[in-house]
Amino acid sequence: VQLQASGGGLVQAGGSLRLSCAASGGMFSNNGVGWFRQSPGKEREFVAGIDWNGGITDYADSVKGRFTISRDRPKGPVYLQMNSLKPEDTAVYYCAAARSSGLITTTKGYAYWGQGTQVTVSS
Repeated sequence: VQLQASGGGLVQAGGSLRLSCAASGGMFSNNGVGWFRQSPGKEREFVAGIDWNGGITDYADSVKGRFTISRDRPKGPVYLQMNSLKPEDTAVYYCAAARSSGLITTTKGYAYWGQGTQVTVSS
């Protein structure tokens, strides 16, 4: 499975972006999917996750109430709607498909990773 993340860009603080994660070379319709981010000098961190059916979601405390993860069943992309963006949200955002169908919040639980898309929020 190859994952392609897109939708990043430059936005002012308070603005919005929607990231998309699409799969090729296979499907991830039966996998949990997560979004992670990484800033220079920092470890990759969990941002949001969703189970295979879209019925269970979870978010990092830093993005709760501002970000929403969703997926188009059965084979569609997984989205990350990001509102009220802050400069501290600036990072490369990665989508990943889990080894299982559930919601996973740690990087170890993910088998497939996209290439990342840059999100830059200016103050």
